[in-house]
Amino acid sequence: MNPLFSKFLIDVARKRIEAKQLKKQPVTRIQIEPVLNNIKVELSHAIRESIFIIIGVFSAGFGLKGFLLPNHFIDGGATGISLLLQNITSLSLSIVLVLVNIPFLILATQTIGKKFAMKSIVAIALLALAVHFIDYPIITEDKLLISIFGGFFLGLGIGMAMRGGSVIDGTEVLAIYLSRKLSLTIGDVLLLINIIIFSIGAYVLSIETALYAILTYLAAAKTVDFIVDGVEEYIGVTIISKEYEAIRIMLTEKLRRACTVYAGKGGFGKPGDKFDKEIIYIIITRLELARLQTEIDKVDKKAFIIMNVVKDLKGGMIKRKPLK
Repeated sequence: MNPLFSKFLIDVARKRIEAKQLKKQPVTRIQIEPVLNNIKVELSHAIRESIFIIIGVFSAGFGLKGFLLPNHFIDGGATGISLLLQNITSLSLSIVLVLVNIPFLILATQTIGKKFAMKSIVAIALLALAVHFIDYPIITEDKLLISIFGGFFLGLGIGMAMRGGSVIDGTEVLAIYLSRKLSLTIGDVLLLINIIIFSIGAYVLSIETALYAILTYLAAAKTVDFIVDGVEEYIGVTIISKEYEAIRIMLTEKLRRACTVYAGKGGFGKPGDKFDKEIIYIIITRLELARLQTEIDKVDKKAFIIMNVVKDLKGGMIKRKPLK
């Protein structure tokens, strides 16, 4: 008998014996509790994400049927393509929304993951049903109000769906995919896609409609940023100073902020100089940045400060001990 095949049979037999032994062992409370905790966490997150998606669907449906669709307006992205096709064909918007997003959802399974794609399929299907069956009231016929508030409610819907871990506009998936293949950022890809959509809209509908569509897109984009990033914008601040201990005390005692101190090594200086440095890292809101710079200058005007935007964070003392 082939020795490799013999080894394979022995491994299979050993695994079966181990499995039988595990079945015979009693399940203890210590083994059960982590599993129950994980189930509770998964369930609570699923409920919260579902609420976000449902709110997003109703909001986007209101923006589409209450503002954009009755007045033959368009937007950017997959929603804009759907509105454009609905205006030049006799197809229902609910059908067009699903058809346009199918290629993006297929791409999402390869680019992001199957779970994300499944949640997005559900979200887009719910949006199609909402647009088809819910009789939203037509709010106004003023073109400026339509472009701004239609974009606002549509952006609110897209942002809430993103908070729920899905999309109701699939062009973001295409942008992520192309940005990995080309030397372009996601924002550049989205801009190019929307330029094409607005150009076709100007040719098929009118230049005026395309210009209003740009306003709708800008209102939607800013609303999405607001919903996804939140009201407060957080800034990560890295401080390198010889007076690091005095700055640390100032941050923790005067500003009542938690900070992280980690070891670093400088790369500039004369031979024989000591390059070891203590580096301080702290996260604050943009509104608190001016006071932080003032307090640092009081301690060390020559401190080297690096600031960068933090998109998201969790835990810590960011909101529990605000500046006074």
